[in-house]
Amino acid sequence: MSEPAPPHREPEEQSRHGRLTARPAPPVGPATAGLVPMTGPDGGPFALLYAPAPAGDQPYRVVVLLHGAGGSARQGLDLLLPLADAHHLLLVAPQAAASSWDMIVEGFGTDVRRIDTLLTSVYAGYPVRDVVLGGFSDGASYALSLGLTNGDLVAGVVAFSPGFAAPLVTHGQPRVFVSHGVDDRVLPVDVCSRRLVPRLHELGYDVAYQEFNGGHEVPAEIREAAVAWLDTLP
Repeated sequence: MSEPAPPHREPEEQSRHGRLTARPAPPVGPATAGLVPMTGPDGGPFALLYAPAPAGDQPYRVVVLLHGAGGSARQGLDLLLPLADAHHLLLVAPQAAASSWDMIVEGFGTDVRRIDTLLTSVYAGYPVRDVVLGGFSDGASYALSLGLTNGDLVAGVVAFSPGFAAPLVTHGQPRVFVSHGVDDRVLPVDVCSRRLVPRLHELGYDVAYQEFNGGHEVPAEIREAAVAWLDTLP
């Protein structure tokens, strides 16, 4: 799914608006399968990438997975890692620069640029079919906010137990999958997804919503439902 890049602005200005500028391009290197740790410019942990073995010329669906507050890139990756091979999903799990994602801590900026850098690296190394943003808890709220901002790049958003969506601007109409536990005491479903999902419907988004008996978690059956939903994307 390739769309024109956003109008030219300085990268820092783009990131303050939550805009991703990376766009698919022909890969320049051989694809590396398996688990790949990615380090930042300072040599510190930056992200984890997992790529299934290449399947001929079949491009990957890239899923950027965002951890919850105080979490880790590994926790983000584990959201869909058991299902990646069977569904040919290339998973990218960044580490937030702070305790949670930039929009939640201080406004769009640092983490938008980090995700842009990761996507640029993925495009350079792998054939890409499309990009999906996903996450859990704060990561789900961030995935929704960033995904609705960048619907001209993002094909879909997977939000496990989100609290809210707060894009500064919106572009395109990405499809959305939301799940939430009816006994969630961290982000109660009544004030979170049961308000959020109807609002997204009112705004014209195609939303698949699934509640489950449980708390602030992502059960195996919800992961499987999310990946089955991904398979329905054009």
